[in-house]
Amino acid sequence: MELTGAFLLHFGWSLYLVGPLLVFFALLILFLGQVVGRLEKWGPFDALYWSLITATTVGYGDIRPLRKWSRMLAIAIALNGLILTGIIIAIAINTVTYTIEHLIDPAVIQRMHEQFY
Repeated sequence: MELTGAFLLHFGWSLYLVGPLLVFFALLILFLGQVVGRLEKWGPFDALYWSLITATTVGYGDIRPLRKWSRMLAIAIALNGLILTGIIIAIAINTVTYTIEHLIDPAVIQRMHEQFY
């Protein structure tokens, strides 16, 4: 449990440090989604739903933009979603590496390395 607790602590702290960047990308996705919603004459909730589905690259296809500018903004939303997701994944990987290096005895890591490689 110590390893899990340390991971969660460091992960939370890392998210806090890059929080403004994450908030920027999230707000940009939501804003662009509302712009597309207005261009396509969707309601605000449909635009919110569509932008989040597009940003996560799920893309159910139940709502889709038909206008050229809307489709271009959809590409921007998807790219911003990839960046946002990539930052979170990078933080998680960095946190796992940091936690393991600082909480596990180097001899244990060496034995595991020799055993598996």
